[in-house]
Amino acid sequence: MEAEGLVTSSRGHGTVVRQQVALKRLGIARYDKAKWRDGDEVASIADRVASGRTYRRNEQTQTVSRVVAPPEAAAAHGLPEGAEVYARARLVKEGDQPTHTLTSYYRPEHVEGTRLVDPTPGPPGRGGGFRVLCDAGYEIDHMKEQLFARAATPDEVKQLQLPPGEPVVELHRTTYTADGTVVEFAIGVHAASRFAWEYDFKVPDSARDGEGQQ
Repeated sequence: MEAEGLVTSSRGHGTVVRQQVALKRLGIARYDKAKWRDGDEVASIADRVASGRTYRRNEQTQTVSRVVAPPEAAAAHGLPEGAEVYARARLVKEGDQPTHTLTSYYRPEHVEGTRLVDPTPGPPGRGGGFRVLCDAGYEIDHMKEQLFARAATPDEVKQLQLPPGEPVVELHRTTYTADGTVVEFAIGVHAASRFAWEYDFKVPDSARDGEGQQ
């Protein structure tokens, strides 16, 4: 059962059944502009609110560095090999338990001199990173997300405090302005059992939409 992630064992506590209540991770609704542009609910906080969970803004570490863009980030931003980007890496916790990591990659010309390059723990001011981009003239308009499950690496097992056999869900998020400029590429690694993804959206009808454009 421990190998399957159903129970955990620790010195002094014995074997206990793992908590199975997953944190609701909103889909489209977590990025509602009213939450971060007009309020102060960054995406991870929106998930907590939707799940009826408490939160503290400082439940997030932050490391900012200027690095050579990883291949995925360079491709997303349309940058040549060897180009530099700002990497903003966060470890997000719920209380003392890590839930996921998220590293955002930005073009230097988009974020230089903004709070996004400030390593102070917690979201970078009211409204978080998307609000900072908006104030800098790069209001987000649409995004693409890719999700896939995989085995955790040894470093991820340690960082996320995963039990044996726990997989992770990797997220790739590309964020665009209305004119198609990529302003953020992010990679998130989530403890699979600690989240439940939820999407609520209008079902597209491309045939009907096409008629209106003729």
